[in-house]
Amino acid sequence: MKPTLLILAAGMGSRFGGLKQLAPIGPNGETIIEYSIFDAIRAGFGKVVFVIRNHFAEEFKNLIEPKISGKIEIEYVFQELDKLPAGYQLPEGREKPWGTGHAILMAKETIDGPFAVINADDFYGFDAYKTMAAFLETSANDNEYSMIGYLLKNTLSEFGTVSRGICKADKEGNLVQITETHGIAAVDGKIVCRTEDGGTGELNENILVSMNFWGFKHNLFSRLENLFISFLKEKIDVPKSEFYIPFAVFDLIQAGTIQAKVLQADSPWFGVTYKEDQPHVVAKITGLIRSGVYPENLWK
Repeated sequence: MKPTLLILAAGMGSRFGGLKQLAPIGPNGETIIEYSIFDAIRAGFGKVVFVIRNHFAEEFKNLIEPKISGKIEIEYVFQELDKLPAGYQLPEGREKPWGTGHAILMAKETIDGPFAVINADDFYGFDAYKTMAAFLETSANDNEYSMIGYLLKNTLSEFGTVSRGICKADKEGNLVQITETHGIAAVDGKIVCRTEDGGTGELNENILVSMNFWGFKHNLFSRLENLFISFLKEKIDVPKSEFYIPFAVFDLIQAGTIQAKVLQADSPWFGVTYKEDQPHVVAKITGLIRSGVYPENLWK
């Protein structure tokens, strides 16, 4: 069975200032999502599922579907605040989405095998998809998940701070720790971050970070649902609480339920966090086209 690619595209991108998932970065108006799908198809993925929001569904479908229809199987699911497990109701005044773990749960009925999860606004590179597809097609252990790790120095923005999940692996390459770290930026030749006490710390530029490129087996859904219910019991009335997938994975690791392989891919990473990042991403794509990695027009 070919693996499925689940693309998390429900976020509006408040720091970017618009629907950044649809920002053109290719010479013919191609979006980062299109380059992700192009890479996934040639890496061996057989289906793509988009997690979006109802209020921009028509705009999203009109842009994406004419280009990829017939090239890969397509499905859509919707992440809305009121989509909660039985017995739970949306708290009054809640505006913030429930997080990436909740977004993944929206796809439970559309995926029936191994699958990968990515962010809509991140460019991961072909080798990352090839590495992940190979893992999903060959891993026979249903309790073995995976993630693609990137060097921290290759994941920064020139236009503001970023948050990253800093990863630690054991000698077998299994993930043993994820530390969500905020306020990361390059300053005077060093990479600094904000510490828990509000101070400043320094980070090694070559540590591995998670960019939310995960590989899962289908049994994640039932496990994730149980963890989400536990989250709601504790934090449903906390207005800005979020159910993040890295924390959910780490909970499963700590419980001894799963292992997660840290896979390294020889791929560039870049993303659109701030509006000012867009010209930088356009230049990167232009360079990859000139070097023959991508055709001038993805879909012709």
